[in-house]
Amino acid sequence: MTGETVRRVEVNGIGLALREQGTGPLVLLCHGWPELSLSWRHQLRALAEAGFRAVAPDMRGFGDSDAPADEGAYTIFHTVGDMVALLAALGETQAVIVGHDWGAPVAWNAALMRPDLFRAVVGMSVPHRPRSGRDPLSALREGGFGRHYFLHFQTPGVAEAEFERDVAATLRRILYAASGDAPMGAGGAFLTAVPEGDPPQGGFLAAAPEPPALPGWLDEAVLDRFVATYRRTGFRGGLNWYRNLARNWELTAPFHGARIRVPALFIAGTRDPVILGPIGERALAAMPEAVPGLRRQVLLEGAGHWIQQERAEAVNEALIGFLREL
Repeated sequence: MTGETVRRVEVNGIGLALREQGTGPLVLLCHGWPELSLSWRHQLRALAEAGFRAVAPDMRGFGDSDAPADEGAYTIFHTVGDMVALLAALGETQAVIVGHDWGAPVAWNAALMRPDLFRAVVGMSVPHRPRSGRDPLSALREGGFGRHYFLHFQTPGVAEAEFERDVAATLRRILYAASGDAPMGAGGAFLTAVPEGDPPQGGFLAAAPEPPALPGWLDEAVLDRFVATYRRTGFRGGLNWYRNLARNWELTAPFHGARIRVPALFIAGTRDPVILGPIGERALAAMPEAVPGLRRQVLLEGAGHWIQQERAEAVNEALIGFLREL
């Protein structure tokens, strides 16, 4: 087993920073928001020890990777395209792709669009949602979710100003509120109901409690690394992913009704606000039909949204077990 290396590669005209460990069949690990490749620190070593080549990039717009200024450079075709190009840059012809949070739609869509390259897929925390007949932002407004955070994030500069005012407090509160350690309901409250006002009083973080102490899965040194990075980069790159939700719906019209047929695994925590409530419950129920290759859904009791950090051992066991079945 080789130790972890950190380097940059050029893909699709931008530079991606990545962490890499191990040799063997390739496993690509796609992080979400507001995270970094560092979120996969527990999986990199475990996968390497199990005989796999694990690669976790800072995704486009995050960390040490490039962040294009153009808001339109963050569509699902750009992010999936980065993974296709990364595969070639690594000298590989196939990979299993794993995604958490925003990385999950990248992984699901990579498996949908390029099953020749991505031989299996693992989604964490965010179920695959097939393209619907209405763009997601319009659907939220029409469904009475006018204060949903997806909508709050659409105006450039508003969320950036809120989050960058105190980066350490922002990350502490977001990571705690959506975790299994927060009071029941805290995650759902801050995800779905941004306070009213122009701008909203208290913004996105208004319902995100300050943790009494850091959860056991998040030590101070790791949090400091996240904070130092976001102080340097700001939050705009990651927020631009949300600003392409309607555009993604338009662009993916050719894949309407398509299904993911490669072998698939889904892992989430039972206290993850993303899978709770009517929207999340419908998405989970629809998965077997939308993803005929789904082998199983692993729901970890009491865990929240940051599943690969909160329950590293259980996630590693499920992930490696799935990989060995392929």
